[in-house]
Formats: sequence, structure tokens, C-alpha cells
Amino acid sequence: MKVLLNIPDTAPLALSVKPEELGRELLLAAAVKLYELGRLSSGAAAQLAGISKPRFAQKLSQYGVPIFRMNEEDLRQDLANA
Repeated sequence: MKVLLNIPDTAPLALSVKPEELGRELLLAAAVKLYELGRLSSGAAAQLAGISKPRFAQKLSQYGVPIFRMNEEDLRQDLANA
């Protein structure tokens, strides 16, 4: 599937990427955000970004997104089971 985006000519410069790398950069950012929101699993997000799961995990850390998502209730249950 193809998606067409109208991106300002200044975007690659603002993002400090080469114009030919802009598409990959945008896909990665979308994949990271969708993972962070819980809309995609790490595997699905890595696939969207076109990279391996280990590489995606590295990218998550570069974006400041935790690899493991636990809410307060999950943490309580884990502590109770420990």
C-alpha cells in the first residue's frame, strides 16, 4: 500500500536527514508513536518501520519510549506474585 504525504521542502533540513531518508524517518516515528500508544505490538511496529525487532527496541530507547509497558495494576500483580 502506498500513502501520499505532502511534506514541505524544508522538512528534511529541519529533521537533519537527507531527502531520500525522510520517508524512513517518518515511518519510524509513526511506528514508535503507535507502539507507545499501545496500538501496535513491537513486532508490528518494527515491521511498519521496516527494521528488525532488536533494532526497533534500540530506536525506542533513542526516542525515550520504554520497551516494556506496565501499568500500576500490572506492577502490583507482579509484586504480589514475587
